[in-house]
Amino acid sequence: MSEVEQDTVREDSVQSTGPTFGSAGSAVRDGIVGSLKGLNEIEAEIVSLVRSTVSNAVRAAGQVSGDTLAVVRDVTLGAIQATEEVGTGLTLSTKSVAKGVIMGVSDVGGDLVQAATVTVKAAVEGASSVGADVAVIARRAVDGTVEATTEVGGNVFEVARGAALGAVDAAGAIGNAAVITVKEMLTGLVGGIKEVASAALPKARSAMDEAESRQPH
Repeated sequence: MSEVEQDTVREDSVQSTGPTFGSAGSAVRDGIVGSLKGLNEIEAEIVSLVRSTVSNAVRAAGQVSGDTLAVVRDVTLGAIQATEEVGTGLTLSTKSVAKGVIMGVSDVGGDLVQAATVTVKAAVEGASSVGADVAVIARRAVDGTVEATTEVGGNVFEVARGAALGAVDAAGAIGNAAVITVKEMLTGLVGGIKEVASAALPKARSAMDEAESRQPH
């Protein structure tokens, strides 16, 4: 056998040792693909439902700021109650709910920063009431508000900051352990946005307040 033929045999041997799977693997693959497609459709439906519910309710209330925030809180808590009754899906649905809320508020020209704060705060409070992981829910809610704000062309930084403050505020009512876990989760989320992380840390806020108090009046 020539050297060229030997090299060809070796290449064919290497290629034949690549990852392969039979009918069971194919069934799992196809099932997961179908499930993921189904999840995407469900999430899109949640966003659409929440968006229309928020915008219609705010319009009916006359677009008063206080009424808008009440609607935002009511819708967020209602969504959490729904997932509790079903018994699953809170982690997956939280992002879609938050996204729908921000889009609904945007549709009626409402304040996205305030809406983000109330949405994430309500999500954390609701998660705590049903025994869910408040840090994970906080992150999912912040993700949803930021993604929606990006899509509608809003101020992503201010919305992220408001959402982070809402999460930490709600965690503070739960306990120190919740504050720590939520802060850690949000610090990882915002990554290089130092200002957002600082805004979400009560210690940083206290330091700023102390510095301001030392300035002559």
